Amino acid sequence: MGAVGDDPAAAAALAPLQRAGVDCSGVKRVAGGRTRRALILVEPAGGEREVRPERDPRVSFSRDDLDRARLESARALLVDSEDPEAASWAAELAGASGVPVVLDAGQSGEGCFELFSKVDFPIVSAEFAECFWDGSAREALREIASHARCMAVLTLGASGAIAQARDGNRVIESPGFRVAALDTTGAGDVFHAAFIWGLLEGLSVEAVLRAANAAAALSCRALGAQGGLPDREALEALLETQATS
Repeated sequence: MGAVGDDPAAAAALAPLQRAGVDCSGVKRVAGGRTRRALILVEPAGGEREVRPERDPRVSFSRDDLDRARLESARALLVDSEDPEAASWAAELAGASGVPVVLDAGQSGEGCFELFSKVDFPIVSAEFAECFWDGSAREALREIASHARCMAVLTLGASGAIAQARDGNRVIESPGFRVAALDTTGAGDVFHAAFIWGLLEGLSVEAVLRAANAAAALSCRALGAQGGLPDREALEALLETQATS
């Protein structure tokens, strides 16, 4: 579920999802709207990138656009903080139905912070944590975990990820994987996807983090956010053959 404009970019954005068999019937098309896009600058060495996003405020998603039945029957729900009101309602509804809820906390603002207490697994980057909390990213992780329903996750790029339980008694550090990175664009999104895959597979927390780290690393081997997306076979091969760094 989400929103796009009615411009040619909408078809280009949805096409890879449709080819992969993803049901896009819950995507709202905003008449006269401009589909979200971004200019991404990638460093030639190492693949680090700078994202300059562009978003048409008309292309948004509200609570009224959500399908209650889909949320209540989902196996898992991923929300972000782009449209916090819709995300908050969706998270509350899904959570009440026993659906695990994961948050991609990529934006600042009051709406984002309020979401921490409505999801099971808030996932934040070290950069996000350091920008909006005084002190270290690890201190931010402890604070976020204290609000989450289950466990908070801090992503560290090539260095992997750290998870902390809500009660503060359990901290899990999961190192990153070694790859020849060409472009890190989209690695965070892949981390979230593989994290949810691991949850649905019934893996342990340690195995979920390791799978998410491995998938994110694999995605960095090609240009573009979707150029290096790994399939299950590639993911399992890396997990079996490469020790974490």
